[in-house]
Amino acid sequence: MKKLPARILVVDDDPDILTAARVVLRQTFASVETESNPQKLNFLLQQHHYDVILLDMNYSSGKTSGNEGLAWLKQILSINPDQRVVMITAYGDIKLAVEAMKEGAADFIVKPWDNEKLEATVTASYQHAVTKKELGHLKSRQSQYSRIMQAPESDLVGRSSLMKAVLNAAQKVAETDANVLLLGENGTGKELIAKLIHQQSKRKDEAFIKVDAGSLAHSLFESELFGYKKGAFTDAREDRIGRIELANGGTLFLDEVGNLPLPLQAKLLSVLQNREVIPLGSNKPVAVNVRLICATNLVIHEAVAAGQFREDLLYRINTVEITLPPLRMRTDDIPLLAQHFLQMYTAKYRKEKTLGDDTIKYLQDYAWPGNVRELQHAIERAVIMSEHTVLKKNDFLFASRKGAPALTAKQEPLSLDDMERNAIITAIQQYQGNMSKVARALGVGRTTLYRKLTKYGLEKDIS
Repeated sequence: MKKLPARILVVDDDPDILTAARVVLRQTFASVETESNPQKLNFLLQQHHYDVILLDMNYSSGKTSGNEGLAWLKQILSINPDQRVVMITAYGDIKLAVEAMKEGAADFIVKPWDNEKLEATVTASYQHAVTKKELGHLKSRQSQYSRIMQAPESDLVGRSSLMKAVLNAAQKVAETDANVLLLGENGTGKELIAKLIHQQSKRKDEAFIKVDAGSLAHSLFESELFGYKKGAFTDAREDRIGRIELANGGTLFLDEVGNLPLPLQAKLLSVLQNREVIPLGSNKPVAVNVRLICATNLVIHEAVAAGQFREDLLYRINTVEITLPPLRMRTDDIPLLAQHFLQMYTAKYRKEKTLGDDTIKYLQDYAWPGNVRELQHAIERAVIMSEHTVLKKNDFLFASRKGAPALTAKQEPLSLDDMERNAIITAIQQYQGNMSKVARALGVGRTTLYRKLTKYGLEKDIS
């Protein structure tokens, strides 16, 4: 018979009792430890976690009041209020055992005991502890889901050949558990594709957890992703499950994975290789089973060649690569997208607006450096600000049409860095230097945005 994975501690000053308990309980439980001196309890509880503790009521010679056992019970529960403690009592001390249960003991066993009764009592206490732990775990997961999960975004819209190819690839890979790497500029819909893959996978009933790897401060990376135990650092006032463990059984979406510094890449690689995380403040690994989807707007293979991204990590995350095209390369989808967003925002703001053919043509001629996200915001602004029932060209204000160095639909494609620089310039001008709005419009964190401003020499644009 397979033993239960429990750690049991028996505390009694009678060596015969310790021997008998050890012989009986080792048949059922993986680990049974014994201790004759209750003075060592503080040290033992600081060093180890015990699923069940069997505690004698009396220790000093001639003592029968049970006060020693009650005192040690209170001490144990002050250290760990959830500790399951089974009191060991003599036949004539049943009242003392009942009093101990009022103080927080889980159960009691009378000596001399029946071996089957001892085994059953400890097993019941262990199973109760496991059930309580699982309930607490579920509550913690639900709390974390509520905090992390954001409002649903717009549906995927597109009938162009490029988008059909993307959707076809997403549907194929969704049927597997293969890791996926989504490539493409900001605003092209990488997160929507990640959610589509999850929703069409075998994990659809489990969690979809997003982590914006580019915006996480280095000091918070481990605690956010791996979780931590109470007391692991100054502000760790309670145990907290990390986002990787939250995604256990489901899908973990790492956005902007290309912006992870090399030391953090190494830690992520270790998690993927070992399929386990170790919360901060703990030395006990937690096994995790997640489907990984990553996204980046970097030319990732160039980043590897430049030594900015680990090649071994790339092999782990890109079993299948899917590249999302920029909006200027699928202008046939612009009318569909524009009508989709128009319907969304006229309903939201209770306004009646339509788009004329000439305005749609005008939208198709624009380069859209911010891609679908920029189009969405442009439609929303026009719905709010326009005084016309039919939206006109001058209801759409594009920085690039005023001289900002952005592409037009007729130009040859630039590098991804040029496109990203143009998108940042457009957003800075559109939001008049409000960097919080710029970061939100571009779908990046403020830390990432400032790093990119430095990269492209654009600090002067915010001064």
